[in-house]
Amino acid sequence: MDRNTSYNTRGFPGQSTQGRPSVSRNAGAPGQLGRFSAPAAGQQGSAQGSGNYVPPSSRPMGGTGSYGGRYGAPQERHGQARRTVPDIKYSAPWEEKDWYPANRRAETKLFHREQGTGIKFEDYGSIPVEVEGQTEAVPMEGYDGSGLHPLLKNNLTLLAYKVPTPIQKYGVPISISGDDIMACAQTGSGKTAAFILPIFSQILSMHGPPVEQSRGYRRTVYPLAVIMAPTRELTLQILEECEKFGYRTWLSICIAYGGAPAIAQIQAMESNGCDILVATPGRLKDFVERGKVSLANVKYLVLDEADRMLDMGFEPQIREIVERTDITPKEGRQTMMYSATFPPEIRRLARDFLRKYVFITIGRIGSAPENIEQEILYVEENEKPVAVLDMLSREKEGQVLVFVERKVDARDLEGFLLSKGINAVSIHGDKTQDQRENAINAFKKKTCRVLAATSVAARGLDIPNVSCVINFDLPKEIDEYVHKIGRTARAGNTGKAISFFNTTRDARIARDLIGVLEESKKQVPEWLFGFGGGSSGGSQSWGRR
Repeated sequence: MDRNTSYNTRGFPGQSTQGRPSVSRNAGAPGQLGRFSAPAAGQQGSAQGSGNYVPPSSRPMGGTGSYGGRYGAPQERHGQARRTVPDIKYSAPWEEKDWYPANRRAETKLFHREQGTGIKFEDYGSIPVEVEGQTEAVPMEGYDGSGLHPLLKNNLTLLAYKVPTPIQKYGVPISISGDDIMACAQTGSGKTAAFILPIFSQILSMHGPPVEQSRGYRRTVYPLAVIMAPTRELTLQILEECEKFGYRTWLSICIAYGGAPAIAQIQAMESNGCDILVATPGRLKDFVERGKVSLANVKYLVLDEADRMLDMGFEPQIREIVERTDITPKEGRQTMMYSATFPPEIRRLARDFLRKYVFITIGRIGSAPENIEQEILYVEENEKPVAVLDMLSREKEGQVLVFVERKVDARDLEGFLLSKGINAVSIHGDKTQDQRENAINAFKKKTCRVLAATSVAARGLDIPNVSCVINFDLPKEIDEYVHKIGRTARAGNTGKAISFFNTTRDARIARDLIGVLEESKKQVPEWLFGFGGGSSGGSQSWGRR
């Protein structure tokens, strides 16, 4: 599938050229989806904005009044008038009779995805959870009594989701209650579903699809929800999850990221409309400045892997988007931030962007999951390629992800393994976007066993069945070590992480590494204590808040 186009979540044949189904336009029926169609001349809510958008729903959310009552007259923000939202008319809330027909081929593509064996969801019950802040939400024990829209429950069944993970157990009901959220959860904890499910549920429960008002298209789209993520890879993974949960709904899901032609992404939004936009900060800022996207209709804002976005230098773009565009003010939207760590910069961001929020901590911040077996080996620099070969001989089954620091090492390791008869691919900054996506897909489909990756794949990479992670080069920061080994043991599976250590480059992280091993109840090699007594570099942030 071409990721530059918006995804049609209906999943059945007979769509129009716009990717939309042809259905009746009677009142209350789904209707031709025309959120991007300009009203006829003289109509209220023209392209010039003669009226403010108030959806046909009075459902309260988060104690801030009605769903539409959050949005009043245009507001002055930093000297610029807030854009008036066009009078986009929606049909009645969706009921089961309105669901789009099932399609077996689409279901096979979306839901027939092997997660692997060894799932230990029962272990989730022992993970400590802390909730700070006032909320009336009650943790959900299962999806049946979660209050989610029935169509989402149907899709959860297709996904074989049975037990909510801790972040879902607490995050979904808190989000449905309308509270803002700051959540610290490890990668692989199910956090993507924790924010997608309540957003989709609330939109579907409040109204049906927009109804066509006139012919023609607006050049500007007005998404209801915006999800920001740091990398192209992570936006693609979030899109995949949105596709699954949005199956058989009217929601149009679009993606915007750098490194790919902007024109294709713009055309997809203009042709299909955009209810949910998944984007990197830089490309989103670009589209807003060019007038292709307006954030004036945003009810839900998600910052996923917020700490990573700050690490990559995206804070100026994020602040420009949230503080200086036409985005709905924080009093009128629901904002959710997800982060693996909670340093002072993230606290400032939460204070500036969120209303009075609920803080959720799953496990210890910055700690490694206990279901990952960790092994630290002393290996000299020139012996590392052979050591990888030895590890692959020892770990004969499963997919292996190898992290290297330099692009040249990723390329050379791929060539070395291929010369030894091991099917391997690599991703790094010198690869084109297509080459990177092809390599990741080959690894996901198990047509190759080994993926050598630089830090471009270190965060948020969602690949099922990674049985082993090898740190060819240990990172300089202990937080990055935790994130990298988190590529294995996803969704309750067990996994293994092997790291190569030597005095030339790794002595400064030794103390923090010992701390992480002890924190996760793993055996620490005796020789490592000899380096742990010296000065400690890294972030020293394991287990801290």
